[in-house]
Amino acid sequence: MDERNFYDEREVTKTITLMCPSCKRESEYPIRWKQRTKKSVLPRGAGEEDKKHFAVARSYMVRVDDLVACRKCRKRIEITGQSVVLSDGAVVPQGDVDPDTFFNR
Repeated sequence: MDERNFYDEREVTKTITLMCPSCKRESEYPIRWKQRTKKSVLPRGAGEEDKKHFAVARSYMVRVDDLVACRKCRKRIEITGQSVVLSDGAVVPQGDVDPDTFFNR
């Protein structure tokens, strides 16, 4: 069974504040994420191996956008850092990790 059958997928847009390394201007940019939420029940036709994979599966988000263009100078700003955010049943991970700002440190 394909892993995508274990998740409901939707696209989410979050705005983050980034600073352009060229012109040093700070601005907010929309960043697209794919949010994959674990289904509450195992899909039909799953075997023993699929049950094991489903038991350890967790909800997560994958960043789609890796580059944005500065609104002033139009130079590219590369978004660095972690591109996958794991979550335990919630959309936003627990603790001091903020998915809106963790990749702009």
